[in-house]
Amino acid sequence: MSTFSGLTTAYTGLAAARAGLDVTGQNIANATTQGYTRQRLETAATAPARPSLFTTGVRPGEGVLATGIARLGDAHLEARVRITAGAAGYTAVRAQAFAALEDGLREPGANGVSASLQNFWAGWQEVSNAPEKGAPASTLLAAAGQLTSRIAAGYREVESQWATTRSSATNLVTEVNAAATQVADLNRQIRSAVAAGTSANELVDRRTTLTSTLAALTGATVRDNANGTADVLVAGKPLVSGVTASALQVTGPAGIDGAGSVRVEWADVPGVSAGVESGELAATLSLLARADDGGPLAQAAAGYNAFAATLADQVNTLHIGAGKGPFFAYDPARAASSLDVLPTRREDLAAGAPGAGGFDGSVALTISGLGRGSGSPDAAWSAFVVDLGAAARTELQGHALAEVSATSAMRQHLGATSVSMDEEQVNLLQYQHAYQGAARVMTAVDEMLDVLINRMGIVGR
Repeated sequence: MSTFSGLTTAYTGLAAARAGLDVTGQNIANATTQGYTRQRLETAATAPARPSLFTTGVRPGEGVLATGIARLGDAHLEARVRITAGAAGYTAVRAQAFAALEDGLREPGANGVSASLQNFWAGWQEVSNAPEKGAPASTLLAAAGQLTSRIAAGYREVESQWATTRSSATNLVTEVNAAATQVADLNRQIRSAVAAGTSANELVDRRTTLTSTLAALTGATVRDNANGTADVLVAGKPLVSGVTASALQVTGPAGIDGAGSVRVEWADVPGVSAGVESGELAATLSLLARADDGGPLAQAAAGYNAFAATLADQVNTLHIGAGKGPFFAYDPARAASSLDVLPTRREDLAAGAPGAGGFDGSVALTISGLGRGSGSPDAAWSAFVVDLGAAARTELQGHALAEVSATSAMRQHLGATSVSMDEEQVNLLQYQHAYQGAARVMTAVDEMLDVLINRMGIVGR
């Protein structure tokens, strides 16, 4: 056994304790860093060297070896965070969109279409009571103008929301492409670090944060590879494969009245849908879908148009039948935004039956009663508001449940991977004492060597 072997053993203890202090310091320094996963030094006892011609007896080991720095992540929890993030992202976007649609109705309230309808029917009632006077006619025409303005304003809000959502789809795809490129670059760095035998834990943390973002945006899944890289899959197809990233693009109409559907396709394979099924991007595409495909924005716009056409047709039928021209004019392709009042003065109104005299208000009275009944414009508007409100409530409830799941998954993940200051303080003391103990061993061996080298043979001199 070598006389100097004790020094080597003590030195390995010093080195291991110092490495442990370094890892503990890294954990403490990043205790508040978002996405950081705590680390732990892994060590193993060094076995004694093989016996040789000059070695005899039982030999102890030769110290401790730092085998690596483990990243204390949990693949199962990370996968759960990604899955719940995709679901929460999907429901959040849809809930926000439905809430905006519901707010745009302004129902119930003085600024809603229902209030304007009541004023409109009341205006016809007043005209029926005094058809020969100009004041009731002016009141009716003002109420009619207010009604058409509010219908058009509601439609334009839906149109504007569609355009904003369309722009959001483009921005989300840009964010996805940028994140995918960063993941591919991190894969390259991690692969090089693994091949060189160095720690890539911080790089893996950054990649995990990016893949979680991609999951929230697209519902992407992650597949780890043996060389340290990770593939990111969207609907089973690789968005990131090793060190190569693919790109997505948005295609389709730029307006709510445009032909075709808004889709997300692979940039390198035009015409092939990316098949995004979850996350914020999938929710955005579902909002932009055509009315016959269940797109809520297009359905809301169609609801405004159908209501405007129903109102105009029912009033025009009675107005034209009384010998006057139509009361409302509109473009069938965009009834809500084009609805307009044609009469401009009392003489243009069909208040009474033809030939019944200037004091007959029977037609105006009949028109004032159009707001009652199952097939009335009021009933159509009420059904539209109730259906949209019920859908918004359903979306909000779904988002609340998805948010609870996402929050629970994130809490469990943070509980398993985040830095505990109490634990790190204990580790700090442990490695500090280990360092002091190894240093004391080295001092003791040094004193032994000093006696052996400098004091042997001087007894009795």
